[in-house]
Amino acid sequence: MAGPRRAPAVAGQFYEAESVALTRQIEACFQSERGPGELPTRHRSAERHIRAIVVPHAGYVFSGPIAALAYAAVAAERPPKSVLILGVDHHGSGVPAAVSDQDWMTPLGPAEVDHDLVRALARGPIEIDEATHAPEHSLEVQVPFLQYVLPKPRFAGLMVRYGPFSFLEEIAEVVRKAIAGRDLLLVASTDFSHYVTQEESKRLDHLAVEAILQRDPDRLYRTVAEHEISMCGIAPTTVLLAALAQEPLTCRLLRWGHSGEAEPMRRVVGYASLLLESKAPLS
Repeated sequence: MAGPRRAPAVAGQFYEAESVALTRQIEACFQSERGPGELPTRHRSAERHIRAIVVPHAGYVFSGPIAALAYAAVAAERPPKSVLILGVDHHGSGVPAAVSDQDWMTPLGPAEVDHDLVRALARGPIEIDEATHAPEHSLEVQVPFLQYVLPKPRFAGLMVRYGPFSFLEEIAEVVRKAIAGRDLLLVASTDFSHYVTQEESKRLDHLAVEAILQRDPDRLYRTVAEHEISMCGIAPTTVLLAALAQEPLTCRLLRWGHSGEAEPMRRVVGYASLLLESKAPLS
């Protein structure tokens, strides 16, 4: 018998709460001129090269098309056997590093947890804590996209709170060991600068994006701190870069954008969609 499932916290707020409406909303993100401009291909490559993606987590109206760029690339390749979503704790009310061991519900149905991956992650500073995950949206908004582009995806959700670089390195080491040898896609969920002018958002965000493109977690962490960039997902993105530092990957930016592209506003939130890829096919 299935155990308790995590209920959606932001369905009807960040994305549509009914399955048909949500499917249409996701498809609109793919078809948007701010996104891929078309629905994902239904003819997948037999190989997989994408090891990780960095995607935003705002409401779909604002950031969905930019996230869809990365998910369209994932949809074009052989599906991974599992997914690890790294998110940020916006609420700060639970443990500093929390992994969920429950299946998650979305309007598209249940998303199955990868219990084996969860057991591998629940070590050192990382604890299983469902209460920390219950109100958080940074992981939740990624799950319907995964359900749309992958056949019955199994996943684990790891939420990381901002802390010293040494703390994030410690978490990254647990992640590195947990994902070793697994056919797994990693997702780092982050928005970039918050509530600044469009010009300031572009200037600041590209400093952070450049560090990600260089795959340098220490540079990213220092850049965000020194320039006071309000990048909410600095912790999960730093963990992702540090965990994959030893793998032969390249990183490319698909698109940077901001919330003011969706509707007029004086101060915007910045978004970016990036891929970390292997030149050789991932086994």
